[in-house]
Amino acid sequence: MNSAEKAARLRQLHEDPELLVLVNVWDAVSATVVAGEPRTRALATAGHSIAATFGYGDGEQIPLDLALSLVERIVGAAGDLPVSADLDGGFGNAGETVRKAIGVGVVGANVEDQLRPLAESVANVEAIVAAGEAEGVPFVLNARTDALVRGGDRGRDVWLPDAIERGRAYLAAGATSVFVPGPLDEDAVQQLVAAFGPQKLSVIGFPGVPDQARLAELGVARITYGPLTQRVALTALQDAARGIYAGGGIPEGTRPLN
Repeated sequence: MNSAEKAARLRQLHEDPELLVLVNVWDAVSATVVAGEPRTRALATAGHSIAATFGYGDGEQIPLDLALSLVERIVGAAGDLPVSADLDGGFGNAGETVRKAIGVGVVGANVEDQLRPLAESVANVEAIVAAGEAEGVPFVLNARTDALVRGGDRGRDVWLPDAIERGRAYLAAGATSVFVPGPLDEDAVQQLVAAFGPQKLSVIGFPGVPDQARLAELGVARITYGPLTQRVALTALQDAARGIYAGGGIPEGTRPLN
């Protein structure tokens, strides 16, 4: 399956009424494990987790080419599954960054607006869409607005209208979906779906967010888990280390990775 076909598949997964559940991965072995699960339909990377793998902090501190070198390995481990990458805020040139990502096999991405001025953020969306068209790939942009997570102490009466305005503008500029990360309750999800339309909202599985069945009923397109999946893995490693140091061994039920 070539990149254009993978992109078309990923786009269809967003448009289908069934909620797209993506378990975030951060290296080749985590990608291999998740890709091997029969219910996996696509993979998504977690930028924070990839940066941490190399010892960098989150927020574009990792060199782009280094991050993409690992993403390329994830794409290889994914086989025919489409891969959506977390590209932070676009590393200073969103269109060129997406072009490079397409070059390593990525067919979709999250790109943050980081609460930049709306016109600048819309221009970034347009540049990403144009990059996909130039490469012959119907790139799946999950345009992220930080209206809530970077909104400081702004109340719902401020961040929610801001998220709606930004999300609508990104969809009009060609984004496939709008990612509004944060601890969204059901009322906020309903308002965002009403504003964007069904199968256009993407959320993260933070505590307090409605469960998957309810999100599907509400018309949400996609749920991801960001760096939380790496935290689960590292918690298990930390627990195993503590058990070993206490005189134990490898936990029962540990499975071989084939």
